[in-house]
Amino acid sequence: MKRLAVILCLLAGPVFAVQPDEMLDDPALEERAREISEGLRCLVCRNESIDESNADLASDMRLLVRERLVAGDSDAEVVDFITDRYGEYVLLKPRTGGSNMLLWLAGPIMLGAGLLMAGLYLRGRSRTPEDAVTRLSEAEQDRLRAILKD
Repeated sequence: MKRLAVILCLLAGPVFAVQPDEMLDDPALEERAREISEGLRCLVCRNESIDESNADLASDMRLLVRERLVAGDSDAEVVDFITDRYGEYVLLKPRTGGSNMLLWLAGPIMLGAGLLMAGLYLRGRSRTPEDAVTRLSEAEQDRLRAILKD
């Protein structure tokens, strides 16, 4: 039973990241703030959302999200504001448009190029005539036998 309590406490750690004084009175706005916060990266913790992070910067970002929502911004406007302020790295799921398209396509393009080069190499190798392979002369074979004998 004690182990279960420890495991539950460890799993519930991120729940305590959002402080009660940060929460909005309007449940609908708070829900929107949570959804937006789940998609924004904590710049201190790197792989945690600002909703899960206890870092001071994450707390500032959560407050900023809530301020923008109270001011009447839409979800997209809030995300754009945060992205303009902190850079596109703040998005846990980067956008697929613009200059990021090169990054999204680089992997599949490189994989395709590698497969194409491997296929061309194997195709060329299978078409090599048998007599094009150089054989050892009789003298070279005798010398190799002598070396291997030692």
